[in-house]
Amino acid sequence: MDHTHEQRPTSGATAVELVAQLREVRHRTRRLTEELSSSELMGPQIDIVNPVLWEIGHVGWFHEYWTLRHTHGRDPLIERGDRLWDSSAVAHATRWRLDLPDRAGTFGYLADVLARQEDLLGGTIDDGARYFYELAIRHEDMHVEALTYSRQTLSYAPPSGLGSPAALGAGRPDEGALPGDAALPGGPWRLGSSAADGFVFDNEKWAHETVLAPFRIARAPVTNAEFAAFIEAGGYGIREFWSDAGWAWRKSRKAERPVYWQPKRDGAWRVRRYRTVEELAPHQPVVFVTWFEAEAWCRWAGRRLPNEAEWEAAAIGEPAAGATRLSDACRRWPWGDAPPTPVRANLDYAFDGPVDVAACADGDSAFGCRQMIGNVWEWTASDFLPFAGFAADPYKDYSEPWFGTRKVLRGGCWATSARIARPGYRNFFTPDRNDVLAGFRTCAL
Repeated sequence: MDHTHEQRPTSGATAVELVAQLREVRHRTRRLTEELSSSELMGPQIDIVNPVLWEIGHVGWFHEYWTLRHTHGRDPLIERGDRLWDSSAVAHATRWRLDLPDRAGTFGYLADVLARQEDLLGGTIDDGARYFYELAIRHEDMHVEALTYSRQTLSYAPPSGLGSPAALGAGRPDEGALPGDAALPGGPWRLGSSAADGFVFDNEKWAHETVLAPFRIARAPVTNAEFAAFIEAGGYGIREFWSDAGWAWRKSRKAERPVYWQPKRDGAWRVRRYRTVEELAPHQPVVFVTWFEAEAWCRWAGRRLPNEAEWEAAAIGEPAAGATRLSDACRRWPWGDAPPTPVRANLDYAFDGPVDVAACADGDSAFGCRQMIGNVWEWTASDFLPFAGFAADPYKDYSEPWFGTRKVLRGGCWATSARIARPGYRNFFTPDRNDVLAGFRTCAL
């Protein structure tokens, strides 16, 4: 595939809009990190997190590398920057032992990169340059989400000042459960993204036809109450519910429940949220579960995970006339073409955590599936593999090194930017990860 600019579509954002996006995402990075102490900025060495000080320096370096240096030909701002922050070359275990700039130096570097980007965006911008600014902005979006769940992993205080003031003032909606399945007729489906979707990542390219058999998919993700029933039935100790790899994971972790759940007290499950313990909300989606736990719950319940084509069709597909097959048309978002809002999706920090699965009714898909976008990422049955004709985009280490070792997640979570949580976006993690904001939705067998 010829990787011309035409093969790397962009959103068409103007220079002024890109500056606004750069400032917005940097505000979130700083809100998640500025209030941390110097010791918290380094934190303990754990294999699923980065030192926060290293991570925010890496964010600045990525912006500098792809926009100031790659696009505009500028010299490095810090001579040793590549040796410090190039994640493709700097081994994870070494990141606590590097001679990093101190707090003031790191935040100063971020500010310097942003100021130079703003100067360069003072006029017009072509698609070639726009692509790399959009890449860097979305890369920072991903790290904003990672910094959010890292604060949970490390038992830090919850982040503040990130949610929608109107939504936070109203409190999280208490809407209860949403049982039942939606029926999809099956038929041809074009899986993947197209140039019309604007900025897309290389692993989404390109939309291609697949055929789906009719299926039934849950209208909502699995709730805490539904997952608790599996635990109380002894599901973590019953071998037949677990794959070989899942059972090995469970034994190695001595897992008896999701990672942050606490033993029941006075008949109620409790959960650690950041650094406090609170009663588990029964109708919120279960979160911080591995793919292995999702798979085991499905076997116990006589269900299965959807593959990513089924998930995508349920999210943005429409029935053809007569509802006997899927339409050739699809929606931009599950609810239509209008942009996300808190009544449609718990996205972009609309709230400060998951909401009940019956919330956000205005965001239902054509088939009546709710929260296909936002609230929690959803594990699928699909392995993270390239689509036919795959060719890596300029950031070559984004997708290609991870094919065949991860599972695909779809839909975004409450801390995901709307720039990332498009229906076609393919997130990917190893099946043992339980630190990400992931839950799952199921299909009937």
